[in-house]
Amino acid sequence: MTASDDLLRRIEQEPSLATALAWPGDFDIERRDPIEELALSTRIPLHAIAGCGAGGTYYLCGDAEADERPVLYADSEGQATLIGADLVEAITLIVVLPFWRDLAKGFAISELGSDLRADHPDFDAERDRLLHALGLASIPEEEAAARLLAVAARTAPDYVPRVADDDHLSYELLFPSSPA
Repeated sequence: MTASDDLLRRIEQEPSLATALAWPGDFDIERRDPIEELALSTRIPLHAIAGCGAGGTYYLCGDAEADERPVLYADSEGQATLIGADLVEAITLIVVLPFWRDLAKGFAISELGSDLRADHPDFDAERDRLLHALGLASIPEEEAAARLLAVAARTAPDYVPRVADDDHLSYELLFPSSPA
């Protein structure tokens, strides 16, 4: 059993962990029904593991015995990105940067973090407790953002989903690559 499998099982079996991930991280294991069936051109299987309040879905990519099982996020607006090389990394990034999707819109980490802490002054303590309960190491927000962008850069071409019954309807990248 991989660390990702173990982590997913713990989240599924411990309601307090599942609840803590649902807010503010918006990783809700009760929302596993995607808006539409997606597929990858590489035929790597997608397994829905959670959703978000806006209709997006988190997927583990690959079969359980695969060496690599990155986590793909596909939103309800036709955009997608890898969010972690595995579930451990993805959950770490979600806990540290619950506002990670807003980074794709060009907002600064400092601004997003300030807004979050203004609304939730106990965020840092709650984040640290959740990371500890999950057995995950804490990382600075800037490092989390760098890891997110690095894994997001690996989305194309192998992990860009398309609507399963339409080979021509592919998702756009949530974090488009910057021009060289």
